Amino acid sequence: MINITCPSRYKIDRKFIKKIASDFIAGQGVSLEHDINLIFVGKNKMKQIATKYKKEDVALPVLAFPYESSNNLIGEIFICYPQAVLLAAERNKKVNQIMTFLIEHAIKNIL
Repeated sequence: MINITCPSRYKIDRKFIKKIASDFIAGQGVSLEHDINLIFVGKNKMKQIATKYKKEDVALPVLAFPYESSNNLIGEIFICYPQAVLLAAERNKKVNQIMTFLIEHAIKNIL
C-alpha cells in the first residue's frame, strides 16, 4: 500500500501518485501488501533531512530510505515538491512527468 503524506499547500493528485507508485511496484514483482510511505516536503525540511542523512547542505528533489524489518513497511520516499516543480520547469516537462520519474527512481533505490 502507498501511504501519502502531503501538506495542503502542495497540490498533488493523490490518485495519480498512488497509481504510478502501485503500478511500478507491481511491475517490479513486489507484492502490494508491502507499504511505502511517500512524504512530500518543502525545501527547508528536505535540506534538514539531506544534511542529517546525506551530509549534503542542499534541498534534493528526492530521497529514499529502505527499511529492513519484520513489518510490511519497506521504505520511505521524501519528495521536495518545490524542487520537483523547478526540475519540471528546467526540463520543460509537466510536474506529473517529473513526479513519475522521481517516484520510480526512488522505488528502484528502495528495492
